[in-house]
Amino acid sequence: MRHLIALLLGCLLLATAGAADPKLRIGTLAPKNSLYYQQLIELGEAWRSAQGGNARYMVYPDGGQGGEAEMVRRMRIGQLQGALLSVVGLREIERSIAALQSMPLMFRSWEEVDYVREQIRPAMEQKFLEKDFVVLAWGDAGWVRFFSKDPAFAPGDYIGMKFFAWGGEFEQQEIMKSLGYTPVPLETADVLPAIQTGMINAVPSTPYFALASQIYRNAPNMLDLNWAPIVGALVVTRSAWEQMSPEGQAALRASGLAVGERIRAQARKEVDGAVEAMVKRGLVVNEPDPDQRKAWQALAAELYPRIRGTLVPAETFDEVLAHLEAYRAGHKAN
Repeated sequence: MRHLIALLLGCLLLATAGAADPKLRIGTLAPKNSLYYQQLIELGEAWRSAQGGNARYMVYPDGGQGGEAEMVRRMRIGQLQGALLSVVGLREIERSIAALQSMPLMFRSWEEVDYVREQIRPAMEQKFLEKDFVVLAWGDAGWVRFFSKDPAFAPGDYIGMKFFAWGGEFEQQEIMKSLGYTPVPLETADVLPAIQTGMINAVPSTPYFALASQIYRNAPNMLDLNWAPIVGALVVTRSAWEQMSPEGQAALRASGLAVGERIRAQARKEVDGAVEAMVKRGLVVNEPDPDQRKAWQALAAELYPRIRGTLVPAETFDEVLAHLEAYRAGHKAN
């Protein structure tokens, strides 16, 4: 009996120590010293100060914990407690989040993206909580543009090119193949060596990432078309959240909201600056003419029935359309 009591007391002490000294290990693909990394560091300092004790906080940038799907796996087994993810990783947790990023040419402005995100945010955050993840911040990283080795203006110009495609997005790869395109599934960290060696010669990327990763040096042509927004969120596991003190939770929640606002504002400002910096270093911006833009719109219209129910759940696809129609109806004068 004495041994049993000692064992139970030992387990209790270990559990208490773990609860008193929580840790947050955060993964991200964002480069070290990027605005995303700096914001994560500031968030961590606010949390540690409020949490007190021996709370530990670490950020692993540059994909040091693997691609986004791998980071989600690591969170589920406790190797990470959080991650800053794009929709590519977030959809590994909740598929309906793809509606914010996987509907090309659906959004015409950041105002539309913001409006739709805020309309679906409460229900979306609840869905994540039910999957044992807490959403702390919503951010974005600019519009996807197409960077390629050779000039291209219309959809047909990309037939025959070898496109980077995220390894886990199998449905998207099948859709691309059905339209005559050639996806090459890779992790984000493999993009630069792949384009340097010729494994791929076209990359959908935001200007900021193309500049930071130097992709544009081997793909010096950029199509001036906002294909889709890159949307993301900072999430932590529910188990990590529940180990925090009320003060730590409050600080993390407040800091997360502030970080999300700063990331969105700064990332949007840096798009034009990134393009200007690359143009000075040899990037060519290819501007589609009106007929070529119509061809892109026609391609998007052809994609929507294939996306609805596969990449994006049908009910979420329809909900986004309804919110966009409501927003546009109220902003016709603008």
